Amino acid sequence: MKFDFDLFVIGAGSGGVRAARLSARFGARVAIAEERYLGGTCVNVGCIPKKLFVYASHFGEDFADARGFGWEAATAEFHWPRLLTNKNREIGRLHGVYARLLRDSGAQLIDGRAQLVDPHTVVVGEKRRTAERILVATGGWPRVPEFPGHEHAITSNEVFQLPDLPRRAVVVGGGYIAVEFAGILHGLGVHTTQLYRGDLFLRGFDHECRTFLAAEVRKRGVDLRFNSEVVSISKTGAYLRMLLADGTALETDLVLYATGRGPNTSALGLEAAGVRTRPGGAIEVNESLQTSVPHIYAIGDVTDRIKLTPVATAEGTVLARSLFGGQPSGVDYRGIPSCIFSQPNFAMVGLTEEAARKNGNGISVFRSSFTPLKQTLGGRSEKTLMKLIVDKATDRVLGAHMVGPDAGEIIQGIAVAMKAGATKAMFDATIGIHPTAAEEFVTMRMPDK
Repeated sequence: MKFDFDLFVIGAGSGGVRAARLSARFGARVAIAEERYLGGTCVNVGCIPKKLFVYASHFGEDFADARGFGWEAATAEFHWPRLLTNKNREIGRLHGVYARLLRDSGAQLIDGRAQLVDPHTVVVGEKRRTAERILVATGGWPRVPEFPGHEHAITSNEVFQLPDLPRRAVVVGGGYIAVEFAGILHGLGVHTTQLYRGDLFLRGFDHECRTFLAAEVRKRGVDLRFNSEVVSISKTGAYLRMLLADGTALETDLVLYATGRGPNTSALGLEAAGVRTRPGGAIEVNESLQTSVPHIYAIGDVTDRIKLTPVATAEGTVLARSLFGGQPSGVDYRGIPSCIFSQPNFAMVGLTEEAARKNGNGISVFRSSFTPLKQTLGGRSEKTLMKLIVDKATDRVLGAHMVGPDAGEIIQGIAVAMKAGATKAMFDATIGIHPTAAEEFVTMRMPDK
């Protein structure tokens, strides 16, 4: 059978674009369809605009700290519309970059929603196209649970285009998105409350670091409340009224729900093509990124794997090389570093202390907690925490965790060392750069336990 394309990609996010353009460069006939915006979640309503907002939210503290270093600045004023305008301009530039990358590679970009109608056919609008192989890379989408008044809440998608910055906001959730936006809103001058129904946010991360971060978040002034569950939201005049399970009522101007994202698989026609999904909609894939239909693949947040943009990009790279580049390989999901752009940042790579102990490892834990040098003059009661988890038998570093400024920048370098199999002795033999926070990772000599 002759097909219109060798590969048809549904979804032009980071993973889909990488797979499409590399496949096209290898000589494949490629089409990629996108119904919303080039770059997917990360470029438009995720990593990039979020990090820009994080930068914006830090300036208030920076202006205040400057006095300790001899600076007297005029009264600073924040203009939300200007931030939105400048952010939108940068996102528009990135759209152009993605379009150019696809065009230069030879891939055909199709504007519209793509749907599978059978294992080899995709329909966009009124036009049908056939492909020997199909890749689903449609990412994830925020989900708000149903309860009385849930329609009054917004998600992280809408927060990037708010016409006005609210005076008060409540962020609901205990994952990284909730923690990040609570910090952003507070830093921009919004009276911010964060609610989480569990005992401690960021479940699954190192417990000591979670506890440490919670204390730092509270120090900064976020009203952080655990074991708090929302019963209802109602609109009362110009504000919203939230009723909590313990009978407490909150008045606010905005409610941001960040309680989870789900795979964006509805109405894709997966059933018609025979593609199996898990409860909740995630597409099942094997080590080769194949779905239950061998010539249909899936990558990124739409699958049941790790939901990080660099992971989706790596999967897209591996898939293109395997299918069309004569370089069969797989993604190594071990030791993937990540960073929560909370305030302060929280970054990690490898095992948590709890996971290492659960795995039966005999471990040593090295830690350092200190006041960053900047704050000796800045005057803020900020602390940094660093941890190394070390296997006693092999001396290999199993995990590294940091809560503090620039944690992501520092842990990225540690991740390379750990991927190379670094031991604690190698860390100890490395001379630090002084004075930096990063040098603490090579000067921790005595384990705490």
